[in-house]
Amino acid sequence: MRIAAALNLGRPIDAVVKQLRSFVEAGFSSAWGNQIQNYDTLTLFAVIGREVPGIELGTGVVPVYPRHPSVLAQQALTVQVATGNRLALGIGLSHRPVVEHVWGYSFEKPAEYMRAYLSALVPMLEGESVTLTGPPITAISRGPFDLPETTSPPVLLAALGPAMLEIAGQLTSGTVTWMTGTKTVESHIAPSIGRAAEAAGRPAPRVVVFLPVCVTADPDAARELINRSFAIYPTLPSYKAMLDREGASAAADISFVGTEEEVAADVGRLAEAGATELVASVMGDAGERERTLALLRSLAG
Repeated sequence: MRIAAALNLGRPIDAVVKQLRSFVEAGFSSAWGNQIQNYDTLTLFAVIGREVPGIELGTGVVPVYPRHPSVLAQQALTVQVATGNRLALGIGLSHRPVVEHVWGYSFEKPAEYMRAYLSALVPMLEGESVTLTGPPITAISRGPFDLPETTSPPVLLAALGPAMLEIAGQLTSGTVTWMTGTKTVESHIAPSIGRAAEAAGRPAPRVVVFLPVCVTADPDAARELINRSFAIYPTLPSYKAMLDREGASAAADISFVGTEEEVAADVGRLAEAGATELVASVMGDAGERERTLALLRSLAG
């Protein structure tokens, strides 16, 4: 299992560049950025990727509804040019309250929408012609974008439920999960997407698992911080369903918190469960974050 970490995007770009360099020095396989209420992550990756070589850059994840497939394909391939083909394009649906009440789109039949979206996006990324006349999407291209020395990035789908995991296995390189514990990765995520990929004749999929991680001498305080920081997620149906599968009720219940030995054991169990990559969302005060990163460096090495 590869070891990666999430970038802290809530600060100036120079600080993000510095953190990315530290991830390279630590030997992390990749660095991941979310797409919430700060930078446009793909634009940011084009900037920081030119400054820091030697590490994959993953989006976790870009929501698809505000971006037509051809727009996202063109943007992703531009990042590929800027970074020397180091993008992992994680995409997702987002959530009904955001899609309908913030962006003003319909969230009806989201799995059907995503299947159609990928049916346009993936061929466009690979330079193929696309003629898709909706509903739910109309997308037409007549061949590759005119960009130099570009390869298609791996596409990973944020997939939790059975329908989305099937789509991910059939049409993408893997999945990116959040708020999904080790037992659920083992019993549900990894086998479901694996079966779908095998049936479609595709390679074994990547299973990229984001989880909060904190090496600490005060696990109760760390868990309180994690629950406070991620309080919104158990209220969203897709994440609540994963927590319910795990027998958990809050983010801290599935996080890796404790001593170096305890967290290392948690990481080992996740690898055994079928995850191909851990993306650590490093939590805690400055000392705890440094202890956590030191442990992750040792595991990555």
